[in-house]
Amino acid sequence: MPVICAPAWLPRFRHRWAAVAGLLVLSPISAEYLIGYGESTGRPLELLAGLLILAPLYGTVAVLIREITRRTGRGWPTILLLSAAFGVIQAGLIDQTLFDNEVDADGPDWATQALVTLIPGLGVDAARLLNYVGGHVIWSFAAPIAVVESCAPRIANRRWLGPVGVGVMVLLWALSAALVHNDTAADPTAGPAQPICAAVVAIALIAAAFTVRPARTRSSAKAPSWWLVGGVTGVAWYASQLLPATWAGVTVNVVAMVVLGWLLLRWSRRQGWDRRHVLAAAGSALVVRAGLSFLVEPLGDNVDFTVKYAVNAAMLGGVSVLLLIAAHRLRRQEPSAC
Repeated sequence: MPVICAPAWLPRFRHRWAAVAGLLVLSPISAEYLIGYGESTGRPLELLAGLLILAPLYGTVAVLIREITRRTGRGWPTILLLSAAFGVIQAGLIDQTLFDNEVDADGPDWATQALVTLIPGLGVDAARLLNYVGGHVIWSFAAPIAVVESCAPRIANRRWLGPVGVGVMVLLWALSAALVHNDTAADPTAGPAQPICAAVVAIALIAAAFTVRPARTRSSAKAPSWWLVGGVTGVAWYASQLLPATWAGVTVNVVAMVVLGWLLLRWSRRQGWDRRHVLAAAGSALVVRAGLSFLVEPLGDNVDFTVKYAVNAAMLGGVSVLLLIAAHRLRRQEPSAC
């Protein structure tokens, strides 16, 4: 990984705001649209309109996580821990889907499966916990950050926002979060103690994010090919999305993610590890999610599958083009060390 240092100056306005705008849009698309489960999947105009809410809700958080991490000279451990914290905040405090254990009997097959992994005493389903919080970590925040930074490698370690920009991001997120929370409050799913527990977990994750620092030591071993990194991570993402929502499935999923995290950590300390490897890991997550959308039956009735598959194909094609652009930019210009 390139040396990480606290940035002292802002890059050119057009460069940094193009990157900010890209992350604002890619984060909600990756989080909500790529997998194609929503009722609006077959209605492109509604998808575009939905970005007016989802970009402030997801995209601003992705931008702020990246900004905080780069300003403080930290690296991917901090990004992942902050992503987990905001995943808990989103699913446990804002929309409270983490505590919604009702099954929609009229929904598609994947939405009507009985909850068999409820954690006693917590009222939280372990499979949904992995899906919601883990999904936010990978697809809402970490993967979009990695891809957008790869598209702008020369400013990837720099701050992109001044004080006004940071304030705007915080305000947009607060407004969208309040809007979603007020809608949830009309039909609450959490018990009195559950949001408190979620808040405590989120605070602990944020504290941990500012405690860890990336390793400065390098192994003498050579980093694997970025093609191998993309292949291994792609298989892991694919398996994690298809494992059944049972205790066996949850256990295998957790073990697989721990092993994958350990493997990526070891590889990242080797000679030759760079942004191409990070892009391979993040890009494979987006490709797998977009590819699996063809197998997902959306919520709602009267779905026009011709339009749905066209939207799925457009999403997959868009992701592929974006990754090609990112790879091309990485080849053209090596990222600065500082």
